[in-house]
Amino acid sequence: MGLEKLGQLLVARDWAGAEALIAPLAARPDAHPSLVYNWGKVLMELDRPGEAARALRRVVAADPTHVNGWFELGRAAVLREDYETAYHAFEQAHLIDPDDTDATRNFARVSLRLGYWDEAREAWRALMPDQEVEIALYRVAAETRADDAAQRRAALLEKHPNRQAVVTALVRTSKGAVPFDLRDRAISST
Repeated sequence: MGLEKLGQLLVARDWAGAEALIAPLAARPDAHPSLVYNWGKVLMELDRPGEAARALRRVVAADPTHVNGWFELGRAAVLREDYETAYHAFEQAHLIDPDDTDATRNFARVSLRLGYWDEAREAWRALMPDQEVEIALYRVAAETRADDAAQRRAALLEKHPNRQAVVTALVRTSKGAVPFDLRDRAISST
């Protein structure tokens, strides 16, 4: 097959050359999942997420524990705005490897986007606190009217460094009411 040649093409980021070499072999029904996975990755690099998703579905069907296959299927689904598939794919990657923070973060993001509040809360809590986690946990608390929503909101207004992200989260969870006094010094940029 010339795996050395494929490796060279991948390192050189020659995606068209890599596809020309790998596609005929990966398209075969008996192709090894790792070969099909690499084909899916090449298709992603060629900005063909629909084709990549088809290849990556083959990977996870052949090997349901292929965490990278699930993760890349989730990425392809997000690019296609197929958030239900992305949710399932990132969930599988997260379940297979709970220590994979990229899989957990993407599962949390898609859960939040879909309004799956319980799943989002648990996934965000599994991550180390950072700016995105703080905002996401506030959004979940606000959307579910949790007891700690006001406390989380106050903490964001008091100390969160990304004011634009805070304002966006407040507006998204305001449910039609202005979420704060626009003259409030806590959110000013001074």
